[in-house]
Amino acid sequence: MTTELEGQDLDGLGEQTAEGQTTVTDICSDAAGRSMASIAEYYAGKSVLITGATGFMGKVLVEKLLRSCPEVKALYILVRPKAGQSMQQRVSDMMKCKLFDRVREDNPDFHQKIIPISSELMQPGLAISPEDVEKLTACINIVFHCAATIRFDEPLKHALQLNVIATQQLLSLAQQMHHLEAFIHISTAYANCNRKHIDEVIYPPPVEPKKLIESLEWMDDGIVRDITPRLIGDRPNTYTYTKALAEYVVQQEQDKLNIGIVRPSIVGASWQEPFPGWIDNFNGPSGVFIAAGKGILRTMRANNDAVADLIPVDVVINLTLAAGWYTAVHRPKTALVYNCTTGGINPFHWGEIEYHVMSTFKRNPLEQAFRRPNANITSNYLINQYWILVSHKFPALIYDLFLRLSGQKPQMMRIFNRLHKAIGLLEYFSNQDWEWNSENMSMLMSQLTPEDRKTFNFDVRQLNWPEYIENYCIGTKKYVLNEDMSDIPAARQHLRKLRNIRYTFNTLLVVFIWRVFIARSQMARNIWYFVVSLCFKFLSYFRASSTLTN
Repeated sequence: MTTELEGQDLDGLGEQTAEGQTTVTDICSDAAGRSMASIAEYYAGKSVLITGATGFMGKVLVEKLLRSCPEVKALYILVRPKAGQSMQQRVSDMMKCKLFDRVREDNPDFHQKIIPISSELMQPGLAISPEDVEKLTACINIVFHCAATIRFDEPLKHALQLNVIATQQLLSLAQQMHHLEAFIHISTAYANCNRKHIDEVIYPPPVEPKKLIESLEWMDDGIVRDITPRLIGDRPNTYTYTKALAEYVVQQEQDKLNIGIVRPSIVGASWQEPFPGWIDNFNGPSGVFIAAGKGILRTMRANNDAVADLIPVDVVINLTLAAGWYTAVHRPKTALVYNCTTGGINPFHWGEIEYHVMSTFKRNPLEQAFRRPNANITSNYLINQYWILVSHKFPALIYDLFLRLSGQKPQMMRIFNRLHKAIGLLEYFSNQDWEWNSENMSMLMSQLTPEDRKTFNFDVRQLNWPEYIENYCIGTKKYVLNEDMSDIPAARQHLRKLRNIRYTFNTLLVVFIWRVFIARSQMARNIWYFVVSLCFKFLSYFRASSTLTN
């Protein structure tokens, strides 16, 4: 599915779908002739509320607003204190992050625009104090709701509280805001992954959220755990299930608030901003890339020909800020949904990712690799299980035995078990394709000025995948593992050492097999000689053919 991002004919794009929702634009008449400010000009003087600001996407959103919209008035961020770390410490640590280096150069006092608000999404009213509620309702102009649990195996009650109930309570707070112009909700492209073709509409929920919340309130956690598979049905996990419910909850307020919903697919490292390859966590593909680079991951069950719908985090954030501007300025009568994906516009496949990840980590190896990077992708369950046994469990047992004999605590089997669990949660998404409609994303691009298209670029047609994957892998090395690029020669030397160890082990294994199995049996020797002679004949034929061809 190819979608053009520019030059769209907007006539008739406000028509209703079967679900009765506007697919692209439905602009209020009073906004039709309004002269449009640029995105940066719109955010000038505005007060913005951001949830999930200390998370991966939230941090990029904060940085982009401060850097590209320098006249923004204030960023209020909801922060929950963690054990052993106060709210102020968490915000201070966030602002020291390398991500903010460019902002720090332009404005060393940028931290003065960031105002933390103590909050807890698991508590009634989000645990925001009355004083802070009064402050927020008096000044906030735009809300970006990024907070959510992204764990696929989250217990249903917990996922419901964080992804649905917290969203309800934030919407309730938003309705009290006197100057609110836009409410942008970050969802996921996989909220409706039980469908193969996904339009930019909000589909009917699998269950009425209010009824589900009321039903689960009195249930014991064990009962909820037992009935969860029946509840989520053909969705793979509680994350996608609760995100679908959250979209419906947001849609119910579209008559009271100006709402936009952004649906990113698999969010990965930055493409261009603030610098290529920035990533700060092991979530999603990052952990898989690191495990492959360390030589721990040797096999993964995925379809080589399936589209790996990665989307760079800066693309998502640029689209989100543009959606906030468009929602506030044009005030669509119904909530616009933006499928923020790459598969239908600039597809890249799992097999291609495997090749580029392996080649990058061979050129720029990770320090103290367990084995040389050499992962294989297969969609066959039995082949995958064979390689798990041979390339994962058997080496882990040997290594743990070595650790025990040397008086150390065994750990490799535990690491592999965690890896298998994480990869198992991704198999649903790595073995199939989806088709996402992206007309609203195209329309939004067509509404931007040439300057805004450069500053807030979300045109994924320009994305060079091999370069992006290389930067992504190097980003995991530099920013997640905190490894120094100057140590690459030593890491390459370590890989050569591992190669020599493997060659020695294979040689000893062949000698052992010969002495124990082949040398003692005449039939085995005859079969061995026959196979070797066939190999020599094939090589001789190949050399002769090559000579004749030349």
